[in-house]
Amino acid sequence: MIFEDFSSAHLTVMLTVFGIAFVMGAIANKTNFCTMGAVSDLVNMGDTGRMRAWMLAMAVALLGVVIFEAGGFGSVDSTMPPYRGSNFAWLEYILGGLLFGIGMTLGSGCGNKTLIRVGGGNIKSMFLFIVIAICAYFMINPFPGTDDTLYSVIFYPWTNPTSISLLTQQDIGSVVAGQLGTSKETSRTVFGLIVAAALFWFIFKSADFRSSFDNKLGGFTIGAAVLAAWVATSSMVTIDADGEMLSWTEYTDVNNWSMLQDDTSARPRDVGIQSFTFINPIGQSLRYTVKEFDNAYLTFGVVAVLGVVLGSLLWSLLSRSFRIEWFANLKDFLTHLVGGVLMGVGGVLALGCTIGQGITGVSTLSMGSILAVLSIIFGSALTMKIQYYKMIHENEATFIKALVSSLVDFKLLPSKFRSLENY
Repeated sequence: MIFEDFSSAHLTVMLTVFGIAFVMGAIANKTNFCTMGAVSDLVNMGDTGRMRAWMLAMAVALLGVVIFEAGGFGSVDSTMPPYRGSNFAWLEYILGGLLFGIGMTLGSGCGNKTLIRVGGGNIKSMFLFIVIAICAYFMINPFPGTDDTLYSVIFYPWTNPTSISLLTQQDIGSVVAGQLGTSKETSRTVFGLIVAAALFWFIFKSADFRSSFDNKLGGFTIGAAVLAAWVATSSMVTIDADGEMLSWTEYTDVNNWSMLQDDTSARPRDVGIQSFTFINPIGQSLRYTVKEFDNAYLTFGVVAVLGVVLGSLLWSLLSRSFRIEWFANLKDFLTHLVGGVLMGVGGVLALGCTIGQGITGVSTLSMGSILAVLSIIFGSALTMKIQYYKMIHENEATFIKALVSSLVDFKLLPSKFRSLENY
């Protein structure tokens, strides 16, 4: 689509993103698509249905990106956040992923699930949303009257020095191409197709999964939504700037913007090639509020958050599942509080959540995304195991005993260290 001015193009992109997110929210609610639930089902019951649905979303988004790039329709090389960036912050991916995984277990769901539950009337999730928003906001934005952020004070001095500056971008295709001296485009296509094929084979070899309409619908829709957002922000609109044809992101490049727009303070924030992630955008929602709903701060992320919540709300009303839920007791409140803090901090540190890194990032074959999502899964699974031992053994199960026994279950410690039985 070609537009004569940026405002019309920008509005079109925002409305498109809202529509995609709206459908995403409704379908995620309808199908009970939940990444924390996927880990819980696997760890506690050995059920792989929702895990395969999550993997289906990865496979659909990945295959879509492969076709999108190989066909010359666009690129996800330079994105927000920089999934394929050459700065490989391995420690931040691992630490952030672990914190997020623990947090989403304590908070009863990831960022996307929190938005789904907000739309369903869950007041606990509304509280969780506020906590995540505050922590995510101050991870990036300075405290009032200072230049310090949570990230710069707590993490940067000791995590940043461990980052590795790669000679290539960090996606698997680029790294392999750099080692073999081949074309990164070809390498990305080949490895993307191999990984996508392996995922589809594993997912659909399960007869139970093949018979589950909701799991297939949820996985396919979330994956397609991620791909659609990539397309919408990279190549859907073109702006005719006095004969020079510019994409949505090219127009807002600082050099072009200063030339083409007199009021640079009105320049919309966070314009770039991007797809769905929810922790930083929840923080952006707080920024939008703090800035008194200035349209310059109405970003992709804010629109996506709103779309998912309203889509979920519509489905909860249509299905008559809308209900108010409050904390069971003080312990439940404090558990969700800690979970929200860890999710807000960990999600920003890891550059994404179970959707942002687990699907959007993985669709670029970023090594950082793969490392982050594995860390999220491990952090969540370990927390669930500890909770299990604390529940079964009650007063006998100290945190250390529960932790050690959980690590034994994961084959990370010898069985002789077990002090609690796994019934």
